[in-house]
Amino acid sequence: MSQERGPRRPRRLEKCALISASATALSLAASGCVVVHGEREVLPSATRAEAAKALERFTTAYNEADKAFDADLDADRTTGALAAIDSARLEAGAANHPDGNPTHTPLELSDARFTIPKKAGWPRWFLADTKANKGGDARWLLVFTRDGLEDTWEAAYLTLVAPGKVPEFKTDADGWAEAVPANATDVSMPPAELSKGYTTYLQDGGKTFADGTHTSSWRALREKRSTRPGLATQYIDEPLTNGDYAPLALRTKDGGALVFFTTRHFEKQTAAQGASVPTPNKDVLALTDGEIKQSLTMEFVSNEVALDPVDGPVSVLGRVQGLTSAKGE
Repeated sequence: MSQERGPRRPRRLEKCALISASATALSLAASGCVVVHGEREVLPSATRAEAAKALERFTTAYNEADKAFDADLDADRTTGALAAIDSARLEAGAANHPDGNPTHTPLELSDARFTIPKKAGWPRWFLADTKANKGGDARWLLVFTRDGLEDTWEAAYLTLVAPGKVPEFKTDADGWAEAVPANATDVSMPPAELSKGYTTYLQDGGKTFADGTHTSSWRALREKRSTRPGLATQYIDEPLTNGDYAPLALRTKDGGALVFFTTRHFEKQTAAQGASVPTPNKDVLALTDGEIKQSLTMEFVSNEVALDPVDGPVSVLGRVQGLTSAKGE
């Protein structure tokens, strides 16, 4: 369960977070072609029209992949945590329904609100806050990234947040937002430390995170499930922070930050002598290597969104988690 092993079917894990300092991007101006040094110039990550088009193309690819249960159909529109979760879901679906998804309902996103930061360097990224025809009344928060001017916009994070919980963002006179550096020290926890801080909290508790569904309640539920008659369950939590799993943060109007980050979780069920591990559902079985005799270890990738205030505990607003692999022993 080493941190160095990536989730099942990772996509472009080794992709650089920044293009080299020698790289340049060409931009057309009224007077002709001028060279813009994308690694130094503070520029909006995208135009609003580009953001809208990226969301549209993602939705189209996502629906095609979901209908066919074919991970290749949206492979170039997802990355990071969302790619790990989505590709495993589609793999399991294809194993159980080789002719496609019999319950496919197209995803429809509406009321899109784009928050686009001005920043120097790559990756460039932006947030799409939308309604959806799935997930009840929750707002769907999708973070799109790309590592170069010629790259495709890919959705790296997808989290669902209750209505009214998305904060107001700090923007300039033109409506562009502010990206918060990963090592920022003017918030309760630097964004770069949130993944490790969260996994430490899940193991040990503490006061660094506010009570809620994804913190104190989740810890209590895991504690309750850890010991049942004939079955013991162990939980291991690990941070995921490199490459396409790096955290991304936006400055909120009150000076804090809204941070998207990724974690990995293992759940090992071990049956007592004479007992057996409960038979998992067919989607888990489709992702399971080995024979389930006395134990089953499941690996999950989770992407979270949290409010990181100027002072006080961090509040986890939403979390989407998916099984990425399993092993029977």
